[in-house]
Amino acid sequence: MTLMSRALPRTVRSVLTTTAATGAALVLAVGCASKTESPADSGDGDKGGDKTFTIGYAQANNAEPYRAQLNKQLEYFVKQHKNLKLLPIADAKQDNARQVSQIQQFIQQKVDLLIVSPNEPAPVTPAVEQACQAKIPVIVLDRTVNTDCYTTFIGGDNYEIGKKAGEAAVKELPDGGNVAELRGLLSTEPQKQRHQGFMDAIEANKDIKVVEEREGKWVQPEATKIMQQWLSRGTKIDLVYAHNDPMAIGAQSAAAGAGKAEDIKFIGIDGLAIPDGGIRAVQQDKLAYTYLYPTGAEEAAKAAAALAAGEKVEKKQTLGTVEITKANAEEMYGKYDMSGKVG
Repeated sequence: MTLMSRALPRTVRSVLTTTAATGAALVLAVGCASKTESPADSGDGDKGGDKTFTIGYAQANNAEPYRAQLNKQLEYFVKQHKNLKLLPIADAKQDNARQVSQIQQFIQQKVDLLIVSPNEPAPVTPAVEQACQAKIPVIVLDRTVNTDCYTTFIGGDNYEIGKKAGEAAVKELPDGGNVAELRGLLSTEPQKQRHQGFMDAIEANKDIKVVEEREGKWVQPEATKIMQQWLSRGTKIDLVYAHNDPMAIGAQSAAAGAGKAEDIKFIGIDGLAIPDGGIRAVQQDKLAYTYLYPTGAEEAAKAAAALAAGEKVEKKQTLGTVEITKANAEEMYGKYDMSGKVG
């Protein structure tokens, strides 16, 4: 069962129903466009001046290492702009109803800018449209929503990352083999694109078969449990492709516990330069590959500063990736390590 199947509280259902029913009357594109062009115009007319520009950030789940690092980086980069103020980050804890409520609270607080990393797109979309109607610019970070009424989207090229991971699998399994795929939340766009890119790439070798696939929900404990189940029923697995590093590391840990890790290759995504992240796991031979998935924190802070100054920003910012292997892991760790700045 996915998070999408949870019943939302009555108050949230009411908000969503009301928003959907009045969607045509919102004139979303106009509201969004006017805010994109000059959000600071509603202030004292000086393109921001010394006015503090308050930012509310609705995060999907602080417990994921990637998101915890994103939070730290965003706090750091926002502080580099003296007129920006980031309010305490709202943690949805993978709960759609909670995130909708948190976004609505930011709207009621009349923040100058809203940043949203959706837990899942559909439940959060009406709340994002409410922010648009309130003429609050919205930065959608990492995961998409089902509306065009936002100011800018910042995120990685998930299809390309999945494709590169698939090409790595073909390289590691030249004679074919069995692949197990640990997928993120099934309703999210990064998961869909990472899956499709991988599947398109492994078509190059018809003898590579995906013999197991499950929704690991982005978290390590879930992936460990799933991998234990696969191995306990005797599934022959030659390579595990996980949609993020925590799931890849969790699967590797389960395989190591069963004495089978040496016979399986593990591929992850995120490439965080933190002690328990994907780059260290590659250095420690736990993962064969990981792929950098930039947090977008620096780009989000720059976009916020631009909007505070009444400037336009690009509607979509797609961030690149890097394939990380044992050969370049040390270099990449040094390049992306922010421990001296964010702790």
